[in-house]
Amino acid sequence: MTPDIVVVPHTHWDREWYLPFQRFRLGLVRMLDEVLDTMAADPGYRFTMDGQLAALEDYLEIRPERLPAVRRLVAEGRFAAGPWLILADEFLCSGETLIRNLEYGMRGAAELGGVMHVGYLPDQFGHCAQMPQILRQAGLEHACLWRGVPASVDRDAFAWIGADGTAIRTQYLPGGYGNAVALFSGPPEALADRLAAFTETLRPWHPAGPLLAMYGADHSAPAADITAAGLRIATLHDYVTAQDPSVTGLPAVHGELRSHARANILPGVISARMPAKQAMARAERVVTRYAEPLSALWLPGGTAAAKLLDMAWRRLIACSGHDSITGCGADETAQQVAARIAEAEQIGQAVVDMVSVSLADRASRDALVVVNPSPFPRTALVLADLPESRAALSSPDGGRVPAQRLELAPTLLDETVMDDLTQLLGRIHERELFGQEIVSWSADGDVFTIVVGRHATPGYDYADLRAAVLDGAAARPGPWRVRTRAEPVVTVAAQVTVAPFGRTVLTTVPASEPAPAPAPDSPGWARPAEGTLDNGLLRVTVAPDGTLSLFADGAEAHGVGRVVDGGDAGDTYNHAPPRSDTLVDTPGRVEVESVCTGPLVSVLEIRRDYAWPSGATPDGRSPVTENVTVTTRAELRAGEPYLRLEMSFDNRCRDHRVRWHAPLPSPTAESFSEGQLSVVRRGLTGEGGCGEEPLPTFPAEGFVTAGGLAVLLDQVTEYELTDDELALTLIRSVGLLSRNRNAYRDEPAGPQLPTPAAQCPGPVTMRMAVLPHTGAWHEAGLPRLAEEYRHALLAVPGSGRAPAASPGAGGPDTSPERAGASLSVEGTGVVLTALRERGDVLEIRVVAEHPSATEAVVRGPFDAARRADVLGVAGERLEVTGGVVRLPLRPFEIATLHLTRAG
Repeated sequence: MTPDIVVVPHTHWDREWYLPFQRFRLGLVRMLDEVLDTMAADPGYRFTMDGQLAALEDYLEIRPERLPAVRRLVAEGRFAAGPWLILADEFLCSGETLIRNLEYGMRGAAELGGVMHVGYLPDQFGHCAQMPQILRQAGLEHACLWRGVPASVDRDAFAWIGADGTAIRTQYLPGGYGNAVALFSGPPEALADRLAAFTETLRPWHPAGPLLAMYGADHSAPAADITAAGLRIATLHDYVTAQDPSVTGLPAVHGELRSHARANILPGVISARMPAKQAMARAERVVTRYAEPLSALWLPGGTAAAKLLDMAWRRLIACSGHDSITGCGADETAQQVAARIAEAEQIGQAVVDMVSVSLADRASRDALVVVNPSPFPRTALVLADLPESRAALSSPDGGRVPAQRLELAPTLLDETVMDDLTQLLGRIHERELFGQEIVSWSADGDVFTIVVGRHATPGYDYADLRAAVLDGAAARPGPWRVRTRAEPVVTVAAQVTVAPFGRTVLTTVPASEPAPAPAPDSPGWARPAEGTLDNGLLRVTVAPDGTLSLFADGAEAHGVGRVVDGGDAGDTYNHAPPRSDTLVDTPGRVEVESVCTGPLVSVLEIRRDYAWPSGATPDGRSPVTENVTVTTRAELRAGEPYLRLEMSFDNRCRDHRVRWHAPLPSPTAESFSEGQLSVVRRGLTGEGGCGEEPLPTFPAEGFVTAGGLAVLLDQVTEYELTDDELALTLIRSVGLLSRNRNAYRDEPAGPQLPTPAAQCPGPVTMRMAVLPHTGAWHEAGLPRLAEEYRHALLAVPGSGRAPAASPGAGGPDTSPERAGASLSVEGTGVVLTALRERGDVLEIRVVAEHPSATEAVVRGPFDAARRADVLGVAGERLEVTGGVVRLPLRPFEIATLHLTRAG
């Protein structure tokens, strides 16, 4: 009698890991050559390609001649492709990147002939709280996964309930994605015994119906002769979608899956190679919140922006892989990931440059165009370098803009001795010299001086300069000292109010009178005081040990910013302190300097000297120490209720972890952190099991708050909550990909390869903002504050190359006033995650980061609107009244809208 087992032949393919991508790809080509040959010879063979399309695309780039065969097999349902483009780490990229990953994967698989309709997540190191909603909004009724499942799940299917209440049937893989990897190993006559053993192990998890046998392993092809065993062979799509998608009667699991109970979740990847996490966050911001929305609103149709953005997204998605952005690969892999992230950011910045040029061309040379990347009005500071002679700004109505001079740039660019002054003409290209434009020139004795600036004054004529040089050379043979000076430039901080997604054009004016400052009794006025920062919303003082005290209305915090250095004898996967650890948190010297004082910006620089052990082993830390100075720049801006912090030091130590600590105003047993389109509540402990120490370290993307103290973040950051303190990891330095004997993990997570670059030597800089607050996270408006902190206003100097556009000129695609300035998205807890042009509609995506029902209010120059899913498939029509759409939202509901521009 044939056992009731369904065998799913598959592979798990890490595109890059302990080998870089191109070296792994050679193995991929050999493996898929073997699989496709087997499928051509055996019509009964089935294969599942790991849930990610990228590996198949990687193969077809080398074997394009096999595309027809792949399309035929996918269309026949024998080869399961997609639904993801890549198997991403769900906590180390943004929620929008996860959505685009699914969009690219499902679209690409459909083009090959069909999509596997299973949210397959075989090897990610835990799963985020919004994944059920993302999958359901993409039309998927089933998830399938291994890691992160809590001990309360006692069968191979459960109801996974996401942050918004969406429930999805989830196929759990007891024993992992290779639970049947040994099923066909050994002599054929022993197959019956192996099938019986498999059935005995899996039947308690699945009391009735066929058992799922995942026959595959990392980087290898299943055996070619398995169909001869007479077992049922299927794809994962065939098995999972045959199950009832109803979740009735199944164990329920709410929110994120980060339990260690049944599999390692390797939480140390959150803090491995922190510079990569910083770069990823920067690239995502540039692409998602600047390049894509601003090009949709401000660039005329037919530009190259769409193609560039596609290139940027593909690189971002590729870098989000669970062995890529995690930092748990070889140094060569990390280098390649860093290069791709940098490319994505550069491509996104190129699109921003296109927008900037378009805006600059419509503004005069003495103008500064300020653009708001947020969907609500902003009053914030912009920094601009202005000529000292015109270091003031006026608003469009002619009033002076509140401003503060910060620093004067050096003016001497070059001094050269020339035997023949006419040599100077070889340096000059019409008006350009050293990348700037010539403003003026003069001759005094044996010195010829040229002044350059960002924009020259009218009336310049190259012939006049040439004549002056020739006359000077004729009057005095030489030698000459030729000086090139920059027009004196001063950095100015200006307080500007800009409409949602709008622009305002400021004009530089002579700085003959000081700019107005906020009134002393109004919020946002920075009052100077020795060793104190105060803007009327927040007051900050520095203690003798260099820590900070923060005072806000009804809230305060003390001892903020204690720096603690400890040993790390773990690896890129798991932090593990030495058996005898030494913690260093007391500086040997503290120095405080006032860098600048109000009225718009006040800055203190705090320098603390430490003696940190130079290295560590599993037994203890080195007695040899390195002298390290940790510099903290504490900046308070007018109108901001939070203190901006920048910590920097030169990392000369190995095998250690540096954390930033802040005592809580009120002891608490819970924290709340924002990330991947939700706000997650976490406690003081993690659920242990599977031989891995359940360290209560967790990821936060936008902010983390506990006990009345919130930290706004620049990138995904690892944090830990004790009952009286919050600790954030600034850097974790380790020298092995996986340590065979890691004290906090009972088995290797990969090969024991040296990773000297994972020690992160050299300069380290981390930025964040901190504020004490009363009430819950949503009452303090933390999602809105995180949005403002992370997305600065964009400032663009005018160039005057094109006449300024009138409000109605050129239609909606070419008129900045019509396209950008009148669109807004607001609502309590409503966060914009995407805005892009999609065909003939404007697509926006929002999420309700709020624990109770709320409403999104969208206003703009449009006359029709539809709901859409996360893949962009339009659905129900929405009522539009006077260019306004009101959309009720459940707590943490994700909503995508398609807006048709009026006219």
